[in-house]
Parts: sequence; structure tokens; C-alpha cells
Amino acid sequence: PAGQARGTGRARRSRRGAIIGRSLTTLTLLPLASRLPSYARLVVDLLADERVSVARKALLAGIVAYAVSPLDLIPDRVPVLGVLDDVVVGVLGVELFLSGISSELIDEKLDRLGIPRAAFDEDRARVRRTIPRPVRRIVKRLPAMLDTAGRATRDLELGRHVRGWLTKEGSPA
Repeated sequence: PAGQARGTGRARRSRRGAIIGRSLTTLTLLPLASRLPSYARLVVDLLADERVSVARKALLAGIVAYAVSPLDLIPDRVPVLGVLDDVVVGVLGVELFLSGISSELIDEKLDRLGIPRAAFDEDRARVRRTIPRPVRRIVKRLPAMLDTAGRATRDLELGRHVRGWLTKEGSPA
């Protein structure tokens, strides 16, 4: 019992330290706040460009839907952490969105908007550093995992099977 109490206190201090550490790391993003309008224009410009795939645009739509949805990984009523999960999902989603766009197209848009490429790259690196390493690893692997899932879905003809299930008499469709 005494050992358990000590271990519990240690775990609580560790969690508290992680939360404080994450909060301090998030403070490093404050310099970015003044550039957010420029980056928002960049994203809007990329969304309006026909060279950006519909899948990339849908990814951003999903992020916006998550942000405005009342269903969250961590409910918004939880102080700080409730909003932080929305921020993390947003950052990861924008990072995935940008990672699938050619450097040439991004350079063209940055130049048009007057955003220095070096500042953009540094800001992206700063944002990446605020994301926990395990999450970064998962996100880095996500495009390949989605591609594999898409190929498997196509190869197994799941779309045809699901449509068949939904069109059968008595189905929910």
C-alpha cells in the first residue's frame, strides 16, 4: 500500500510535468500567431487551386468538421486539454495536407503571397516539434497506411460488396 501510494504520486507528478512541458512547448508557437492570417490565405489559395487533389481538400474538410463537432477525443469542457486536441488534430491535418502538395506549387503560392520560404519551413518545423514524437511517427506513416488500405479495399472489391448489402431488401438503405 505504501509503495502504491508513492508510485501513484510519482505518476501524478510525471503527468503534471508532461502537461506543463507540453504547455511550455505550445508557448513557442506564439510567434506564429502574427503569421496565421498569411498561412490561412495560403491554405485558401491552395484549396482554390485545381492542381490540388480533391482528396487533399477533403482532408481539410474533415479537419474542420472535427473542430466544429461536439464529439472530440477530449471533450472541450476539459480545461486546456479539451481545446488542445482540436489544435493537435488541426496541425496534423494541415501538415498532412501540405505534405501531399508539390514543393513547386507551394513555392509558387508562397511567392505570390510574399511569404519567405525559409520562414515557412522554420514555422512548419516549429509546429512539428510541438507534436509528441509517437504521434509524429503515426502521422508520418499515415499516407502509406491509407494507400495500402485503399488498395486492399479496391482489390477486395469492398465497395461492390457494401453496395450489395445496402441495396438488399430489408437493408437500412
